Formats: sequence, C-alpha cells, structure tokens
Amino acid sequence: MGVNLSGILEPTELELRDLSNRTLAVDAHNTIYQFLSIIRQPDGTPLMDHAGNVTSHLSGLLYRNVNLMEHGIRPCYVFDGRIHELKLDTVKERRERREAAIKDWEAALDDGDMERAYSKAMQSSRMTKEVLQSSRELLGLMGIPVIEAPMEGEAQAAHMCIKGDVWAVSSQDFDSLLFGAPRLVRNINITGRRKMPGKNVYRNVRVEMLELPKVLESLEITREELVQMCVMMGTDFNTGISGIGPKRGLALIRKHGSIEASLEHLGMEMPGYESVMDIFLNGSYNEDYDLSMKDIDREGLMEFLCERHDFSPERVSSTIEKLHQGRQEIEKSGRQKSLDMFF
Repeated sequence: MGVNLSGILEPTELELRDLSNRTLAVDAHNTIYQFLSIIRQPDGTPLMDHAGNVTSHLSGLLYRNVNLMEHGIRPCYVFDGRIHELKLDTVKERRERREAAIKDWEAALDDGDMERAYSKAMQSSRMTKEVLQSSRELLGLMGIPVIEAPMEGEAQAAHMCIKGDVWAVSSQDFDSLLFGAPRLVRNINITGRRKMPGKNVYRNVRVEMLELPKVLESLEITREELVQMCVMMGTDFNTGISGIGPKRGLALIRKHGSIEASLEHLGMEMPGYESVMDIFLNGSYNEDYDLSMKDIDREGLMEFLCERHDFSPERVSSTIEKLHQGRQEIEKSGRQKSLDMFF
C-alpha cells in the first residue's frame, strides 16, 4: 500500500468542485481495490451477479465517475503493467494477509459478529484478471481514457503530470510524490462520513491535495532525499529498517544529508538500496497514450451492465443520462477555456 507519510504532511482540503475543468490521472489499481473493499453487503459479501462474478468495482467505477464528471472533472485511468521483481515479496505478503483475512471473516460469520465480519471482509479483496478486464471494459464503454503503464501505474501517472498532460494524480498512496508528481489528490472516492476500521468511531473524510514543491519546502529536503528517507522506512520494493518511521527518517536525512551517512550513523547496511531509489527516480514510461474522451456507448453499457451483470436497467439508463450531461458540461467548459485564451 505504499509508504505512509500522513504523520508529517499537511494537505490542503478541497471540495470536488475545486477540481472542475481539471484532468486527473487516476491510479486504477488503487481505486478499484477501494471499491472492492468498501462496496459490500452488511455481512461483508461483495456485490455479485447471477453467475457469481464480483461487481462491487463496476458499481463504484460507474457511479463515482459519473459524479466526478458532474463536477466537471475529467478522469483517465492508469493501469499497472509488469510487477517489478523487487515487489514480489510485497505481493506475496499481501496474498498471505488476504488469505488470513478470509479465514477470520468466515470465523466472524460463524460467531454472528457482523461488524467484525465486514471489517475482515474488506481486507480479503482480490484483484483478479477478471476484475481488471471488466474494469477496462466498463471505462471504455463510458468513453473514459485508459492508459497502460509498462510497470508502476503511479510512476506513469506522475510522469504524465510532470509533462503537464494531466493536472494531478489521484491515489490514496503517497508514492506518487516519490515518483515526482507535482500534485497528489486523495480521497476523491471516499468523501463523506466514514466509519474507522475496527472502531466504533466516525470521521468526515474530505478531498485533500498535496503539492510536491510545498511538501519538500515544509520538510526542508529535496525529492531525492524524500526518496532516501522512504527507502529507510521501507517501501513496496524493500523492507526498510525496523523502528524508522516518517519522523525519525526525516530527522536522520535532515541531520546527515543522505541515506549513506544515515546508515553509517546507525551502524547498519542496506544492500541494494540504490536499485530501490532508481525505481522512484528513473522509471520507465509509456509515451504513446491518448487522453481524449471517447463517445459514450449507450447500448454497450446497457448490455454490459444489465444483461451480463444484473444491474437495474432503470438505474443504469438514468445514470447514462447523467453521464451524458456531465460530459456535455466538461466539453462546454473546455470550449469556454479555449475561447478565454483569446481575450
């Protein structure tokens, strides 16, 4: 799930309308996993069609993207490519945690503890090939651009943001900042009053933005030093050093100026840290992408969602109309923006 920098960063809170007329590169895997986790029955069972195919992610992608476009936001989805060999241990660990969560979910159901069952079910979500393929198909039918990254989707999204082709990266993870994204927008899919996992406590979740130049200025470090700090903490590509979190990592980098000097001070070694840094600082990118919105395939959406996946025809038809209206507003604001350039 990437590095956790929440303890040392101060994001700016936004409303969705503040992102109007902006293009966001959405971390597809991160977003789809969110929908798989939170869109469930009270006992934790995901939404499914008559054939037993999970449809939680389709529901989230459909309704949330319509909502974004009604606010004038232009999303494009960036999908991960090949898994880096240094990430394989993390993938294995996540799979083991998921399998343990499934057992805990089943035990909670046997005990009749629905709150615990739901919490454990959220941790059991699986990103299957079928889930990814159906997500791509739905987005295509909606006319939303899909970009395939050669490796890390967040690296690709950050690259597109650096080039100015998109305004910001949308992801829950902070890794986009390590990849150099000038702007990171969080929480666009989970705004509102939310229950904290495992606690009978609720909090209001707001859209928030982090701007890399301001982050680096507030931390008094460079982007390369930010990456070095996070490598010591541990990333998806390395284990890190026990006991080093954001605050201690930041203090070490500020005091010693580099990961080499920090490790020397600690009397420790971290073989291969250069390779991890290289992933964040010198990634591989797909330059052949198209961010233009395509036509909405109304008939295709009705067939895909209603006939194949048991969505309500009335609700889908109404949602397609909202999608059409949202697209019209986006196109209208785009034409107005182009016109304003002449005055």
